[in-house]
Amino acid sequence: MNQRIRHLTVVLLLLFGALFVSLTNWQVRQQNVLKADGRNNRTTLRDFDSPRGRILTSDNKIIADTLPVDFAAHPNDKFNWQRVYPNGELYAHLTGYYTFGFGSTQVEKRYDDVLAGRTAQQQLEATGSLFDDADTSGTVHLTVDSRLQEAARDALAGREGSAVVLDPRTGAVLAMYSNPSFDPNKVATHDGGAANEYLAELNADERKPLLANAYQERYMPGSTFKIVTTTVGLETGALNDLSVFEDSRSWTPPDTKKPIRNYGKKVCGGDLAEVFRRSCNIPFAQTAVTIGPSLFVNGVNKFGFDEEMPFDLPGAAWSTFGGTAAEFDDSLALLAIHGFGQGEVQVVPMHLALIAAAVANNGAMPAPYAVADTRTAKGTVISATKPRTWKTPMAAGTAVKMRSLMRGVVENGTASCCLRLANGVQAAAKTGTAQLNPEGQKQRSHAWITAFAPAGDGETPRAVVAVMLKGVNDEISTGTGGRLAGPVAKTLLDTAMRVIPPAP
Repeated sequence: MNQRIRHLTVVLLLLFGALFVSLTNWQVRQQNVLKADGRNNRTTLRDFDSPRGRILTSDNKIIADTLPVDFAAHPNDKFNWQRVYPNGELYAHLTGYYTFGFGSTQVEKRYDDVLAGRTAQQQLEATGSLFDDADTSGTVHLTVDSRLQEAARDALAGREGSAVVLDPRTGAVLAMYSNPSFDPNKVATHDGGAANEYLAELNADERKPLLANAYQERYMPGSTFKIVTTTVGLETGALNDLSVFEDSRSWTPPDTKKPIRNYGKKVCGGDLAEVFRRSCNIPFAQTAVTIGPSLFVNGVNKFGFDEEMPFDLPGAAWSTFGGTAAEFDDSLALLAIHGFGQGEVQVVPMHLALIAAAVANNGAMPAPYAVADTRTAKGTVISATKPRTWKTPMAAGTAVKMRSLMRGVVENGTASCCLRLANGVQAAAKTGTAQLNPEGQKQRSHAWITAFAPAGDGETPRAVVAVMLKGVNDEISTGTGGRLAGPVAKTLLDTAMRVIPPAP
């Protein structure tokens, strides 16, 4: 009898050992395999139907939150928690959306682990709360100021385009708004059919409302590109304080019989300050040819063209110059056209703000970022963004000269109509009217401006803006960057001077 009991005990121990090994294999060694199995949605359901952390602006406005489902209003809802975006479309291109069936985008995607409470630091902090089911979700704090974001939306006034405001000292995004936008609440709804229908509508819209056009699209920049051409000219010695250009209505570059004309076919010329503030085309076309393909392309690339922009949100586009030095060797006429921002030059609105930031920041172009820090449920900082320089496209002395030239645009140039800031604050700017139509056809153009303030001698600029209005109608296409985009820039800079404290 005792022998039988011993045999049974041995068998049971062996069976228990086999079970232990099997469970350990599946729960530890095969854990990732199980999670990756498309038939296993338990983890997804558990994570989705849990409290999710908030996304907040720099002035602590909640722009993404998770609330208990109102079962009185939604009796058939299978989830207990609903992701909500209190401001609708205002921050959609920053927060993105978080859904069960359609994935996630923007901050919701990039910082998913923090918001869901899955980082190592959050898990460690939660070890003392294993049995009380405490909320371990974290928060994401943006650099965006709600007052500037609202000002950007209101100033665009329903027109298609983008507005970006940065701190030129750090690269922090203070506002970023594009129209058209979308309502992330309509995507995050638990009604899968309604969400699918709304997404199909957005994807069919030729205006691309799901894209954050401020940093995920690029456009012909027109005369705002003359900041780059002038900088490269000064850096290579092709331009200096004594440079003078003849008054002319047209100029035919090498390798072509087709002349280049100034905007509106006007006669234009003078010294460097004169042609910059009046935004003559011919002098900058001539400057590009004088610099030559190799040096010019090299100088443009120092600004980060044809290179991925190091932004902390997904899907950033990059600006393109539209040709290599070898290609321009065979066509100096094309190089001339690119010298004043036409042809194949394409610029991302946020990148244009960075270009102006390099002028404002003594030649150093900061890397842009929208997330200031992430925190645990107890407020402990998980990660914090450290400002850094992305490019240094010009010497400090060149930046001083460029600041003076850009002040002239405001004082007596193409932005004098609309960029006189409140309380006598000095601004510096460059306007652009990117002509999209071939000569002789109905005019269609984008309206641009980039500007920063304060821009007086010895002052430290604390806001730089870039505004682009798409040439989709006659109102925009028959106007100019100064008259159309300029008032938007003024609104943003006036607001920024009120809400951003001066440097210590």
